[in-house]
Amino acid sequence: MAESTQMEVESVEPPLPIKPTFKPLKAHEMSDGKVQFRKVAVPPNRYTPLKKAWLDIYTPVYDQMKVDIRMNLKSRKVELKTRADTPDVSNLQKSADFVHAFMLGFDIPDAISLLRMDELYVESFEIKDVKTLRGEHLSRAIGRLSGKGGKTKFAIENSTKTRIVIADTRIHILGAFTSIKVARSSLCSLIMGSPAGKVYSKLRSVTARLAE
Repeated sequence: MAESTQMEVESVEPPLPIKPTFKPLKAHEMSDGKVQFRKVAVPPNRYTPLKKAWLDIYTPVYDQMKVDIRMNLKSRKVELKTRADTPDVSNLQKSADFVHAFMLGFDIPDAISLLRMDELYVESFEIKDVKTLRGEHLSRAIGRLSGKGGKTKFAIENSTKTRIVIADTRIHILGAFTSIKVARSSLCSLIMGSPAGKVYSKLRSVTARLAE
């Protein structure tokens, strides 16, 4: 009898406290009410395109990301800052990355994907980082990267689901980590002198493996 009462006492457990639900902190709350800034330099060759596409850049940053944006004509920099209603502090960095991608030469529909997806980023490298080339050798390498009418560049972009900008001797790739790795490998092979056909076949086998 004593055992049964002891078992009954042990089986009664105190109710668990209700799990608290906290709202996520706003951007201005995380930094003790201080406004956070980012500045993106505007290269001379991107000043005119920026003026033409300003509304396309301003609208998603201001309306969707809730980040203030302005062009400082004196310092020639695009300045961004958080507002009281900025929902997430990461929105400021995403917006800065979006503007920076446009400055590198990416089209707005491609660069805007940086605002919508977290796993995308931009990687840049120079041709001389892969191989030291000068004069005609450098010109031929740039020609191999683009291909006739940009055919090679488009093939690499479509296969790896990336976007590539070739700006003189600098190359910028926008995409996911694994996609950038594959695209960079193909571009490096072309710089080293591999024919486009060989790069295509290697690219097909790698993308087939990634699809699995």
